[in-house]
Amino acid sequence: MIMEQEANAEEQKPSRRPGVLGFLIWALARFIGLTLRVRYENLGRMQEAVENNQGAIIVTWHGRSLIPANVFRGRGYWALISLSRDGEIQNRIFQRFGFQTIRGSTGRGGVRAVLQLAKKIQEGGVLAFTPDGPRGPTHKVQPGTIFLAQRSGCPIIPLGVSARPRKLLSSWDSYMIPLPFARAAFVVGEPIFVPADLDDADKERAAEEVERAINACENRAEEMMGFAALDATGRGGAKR
Repeated sequence: MIMEQEANAEEQKPSRRPGVLGFLIWALARFIGLTLRVRYENLGRMQEAVENNQGAIIVTWHGRSLIPANVFRGRGYWALISLSRDGEIQNRIFQRFGFQTIRGSTGRGGVRAVLQLAKKIQEGGVLAFTPDGPRGPTHKVQPGTIFLAQRSGCPIIPLGVSARPRKLLSSWDSYMIPLPFARAAFVVGEPIFVPADLDDADKERAAEEVERAINACENRAEEMMGFAALDATGRGGAKR
């Protein structure tokens, strides 16, 4: 009985794994961020919305989040993190970068989390968001992005990034890891406002507009780094 109680107590102890992995991934991402040479384009579009305290939803694809995480560090921006085991690791990483986080996802805690976020944005907060996350499909804006913009009345600001040299992982989102001391491009698009009174067809069109805007920013960033335009999987080829 005593051995069973001790075993149960061990099982109930919080795992150190998320904290350790979170620190190691953050340390690597931060090291890479410190060595990047970033070239910005149209940064004023984002700064105007943020400095006027009007609230904003900054969106880029899931596979390109490492550079924005470094650029936005320490600003108190908001991030939506899933309630999954991997989400706990991600939560530790984003908190180390200085983000405020709200936990939730489409399957668990989604509505409550999105409503909380909409309120924070409405109050002047800034959300850094990957609209095709956490599991894809890649380069497809999920309905939650449009709902947040409708509910808060704040603009969606598309963002595209690229880097060279880099490594593209064989993950669902072709996650991009810039190599240390790489050059990087950070491109900001025009703010997009979403009316509150949209029917389902209009919401689909709004999502497609946001997709095109992010892709345009990302293709511009790819061009700045000497790459060809991205394909549907988020992969591009080097220009000859």
